[in-house]
Amino acid sequence: MNKSYREMILLPTFEERYNYLKISGKVGDRTFGGSRILNQELYRNDPEWRSVRREVIIRDNGCDLAVEGRDIGKYIIVHHINPITDDDILNRRPFLFDPDNLVCVSRKTHEAIHYGDESLLVIEREPRRPYDTCPWRKPT
Repeated sequence: MNKSYREMILLPTFEERYNYLKISGKVGDRTFGGSRILNQELYRNDPEWRSVRREVIIRDNGCDLAVEGRDIGKYIIVHHINPITDDDILNRRPFLFDPDNLVCVSRKTHEAIHYGDESLLVIEREPRRPYDTCPWRKPT
């Protein structure tokens, strides 16, 4: 493995973690698994995957890139930090189920990681303050 959860978690910001993980792939690249049916079989029906997935969601508190306060909500993807291939699935390589190779991400973050497109990310904005868009109307 080239990258790991243990290394990623040391990076303090969402943006740094995203940059650590992005792979800038293209649709149809091997990183997406040439046979989607193998991926889907693993993700939908494998009891070992379902167990480790649950474990990772609990560990990351359901937060995007495990950044506290960036709750994903209903649709959580457990992303392989190091891309997997069909051969990895067929041979049930141990790193498929290794929590150090897994992290929770939102759908948008997952797409941004694979496509290397930061415009897909939901970036947190500075909290709003009263009159922040109309500074001349401050209360007296």
